[in-house]
Amino acid sequence: MVLGAALMSAGTPCAAPLVNLAISASGPAAVNSSAFSLPSQTCYNRSAAPRKGRVHWVRLLPGHQSTDFIVEPATDVKFQKDLQVPGCSSPLSLLGAGYREKVFAIIGVKVYAAGFYADASIADMLQSWKGRPATEIIESSSLFESLFEDYREKCLQIVLVRDVDGQTFWNALNDVISPRIKEPSVADKEALETFRGTFHGRPLNKGTIILLTWAEPSKMLVSISSMGFPSSVDATIESHSVASTLFDGFFGPSPVSPSLKASIANGIMILLDQ
Repeated sequence: MVLGAALMSAGTPCAAPLVNLAISASGPAAVNSSAFSLPSQTCYNRSAAPRKGRVHWVRLLPGHQSTDFIVEPATDVKFQKDLQVPGCSSPLSLLGAGYREKVFAIIGVKVYAAGFYADASIADMLQSWKGRPATEIIESSSLFESLFEDYREKCLQIVLVRDVDGQTFWNALNDVISPRIKEPSVADKEALETFRGTFHGRPLNKGTIILLTWAEPSKMLVSISSMGFPSSVDATIESHSVASTLFDGFFGPSPVSPSLKASIANGIMILLDQ
């Protein structure tokens, strides 16, 4: 679907252990430092990284293109262009890919790559944005709110590029969700407990795939696998508040992965120009 990705990176070689993971801009999550390691082969080339603080719109190089997948260039993680997701009625198409980076002692450490998929017919509800630049699309909160509330299925595929325990990953997700729900209902609390239990006691090794699938605005499916692509749904989260706040954490005004949101904006622009 889309052959574009946007990068934002500090461009600093890895040199220190990661002791903290937070996917919320508002507050860090507690992390066991033994859960992470920084082998030298996972560091990236400083000369190849874009300048800090600037978003670079790039097309994938010819060597990174395939008829079946694209490569998220900051992590080299491959994302299928079309994906059959557990619990979805039809294949979803890739709109963009980016990565999550945690900065520790001024050093940027990549934690996971992420690709966002949606039903191909999503273009129908985006027609009013045809011809607008990606810079305008990325700044529109109404567009991403409409994208979430639309009935079509959507999925975020996360691929870990670090080892992490399940509780640590859940803490990071919860730091996005809980502050945004001021007065959780009984259904919200039950949904959060189900969500937490899905990750509790589960080791998430490098290469683990996590699918967060918004089957409906009030229904989110969770699938996890450390042994290839997930083949089933591990949990169903039935709460509009939980589903919407997590979506907002990734695609709202302060996204946990600016490169992912920028890539999606670029992808929407390209999709509508086709």
